[in-house]
Amino acid sequence: MHQNKSKIISYLLPIFLMVACLSSNSFANDTHAVETHETEKVDAGKIIMEHIGDAHDWHIASIGHSHISIPLPIIIKDNAGFKIFLSSKFDHGHANYEGYKLAEGKIVAVNADGSENHEASFYDLSITKNVASMLISVIILCWIMFSVASSYSKNKGKAPKGLANLIEIGVLFIRDEIAKPSIGPKYSKFLPYLLTIFFFIFLNNLLGLIPIFPGGANVTGNIAITMVLALFTFVITSINGNKTYWGHIFLPPGVPKGLWILLIPIEIIGMLNKPIVLMIRLFANITAGHIIMLGFFSLIFIFGAMSEGLGLGVSLLSVAFTVFMNFLELLVAFLQAYVFTLLSALYFGSAVEEHHHEEHH
Repeated sequence: MHQNKSKIISYLLPIFLMVACLSSNSFANDTHAVETHETEKVDAGKIIMEHIGDAHDWHIASIGHSHISIPLPIIIKDNAGFKIFLSSKFDHGHANYEGYKLAEGKIVAVNADGSENHEASFYDLSITKNVASMLISVIILCWIMFSVASSYSKNKGKAPKGLANLIEIGVLFIRDEIAKPSIGPKYSKFLPYLLTIFFFIFLNNLLGLIPIFPGGANVTGNIAITMVLALFTFVITSINGNKTYWGHIFLPPGVPKGLWILLIPIEIIGMLNKPIVLMIRLFANITAGHIIMLGFFSLIFIFGAMSEGLGLGVSLLSVAFTVFMNFLELLVAFLQAYVFTLLSALYFGSAVEEHHHEEHH
């Protein structure tokens, strides 16, 4: 067993070293975008925020002042109708096209003289980096699940192998360790949703650790996405809440009616806090991990601006810490998917739980 673990570590370590180096190169390439001829200072905070933020193109690398990126579709709906084109038309924010331009990563309407038009009304329906990453993750998940389903249908009565065996472990874990204990006899009704959010969050967490295409997008570190996931859990909980669940919120049992004026608002706030906890927990943990790793890389350039030798010495420590953080983020990727799924299951369990009141003589 010890030898197997050693082999696994020996296989994974070069991979993470490569990932760390690629991340370092990616960070270093982006610094060219903010350097000027007069100064070699690097705005690490700006670069970090650009890395963890959304974008209208998929950045690959920067060579000098040239950018290599994959343009993404821009879809704008205004009074004139739909306008569809690639983000390369904006030339990374240096050009206007069809009356619009990119300003700090956002699409804004402009006048004929290039000034921003604050009175224009339009809808931005563009495929951003996070949206494209989610579509890629959905395609990967569908491919995995259909492949596993096909494998089961071809090998009925036989033990699963390879990918099917790995997915079965995950499915049984969610069913036996989360759904059944947290929800009870009615767990099967919620199991498809729990499996979906677990694998969706877990896969996107893993893709976010890969610095090259199709990874590198901060999907689960985007609060809008975590908010939508949390709202799904909240809506499902509310729809399936039984009389006992709603009764404990609006008619708290076992307390004098005079205290209801205090308890009912507290119960309502507690109910509304549940999706907020889900949203912030996932967003904060994933975003913090990305910021820490990018922060280690920024130290190389901060100290390198002081002295080349100092920058070289710090780079060794930065890469070492980043390799460690990559291993830690693998654990975090699983834990955050697990915690989100577990809390959702607990909320479902509280909504469908049947309370049997004992007779008191």
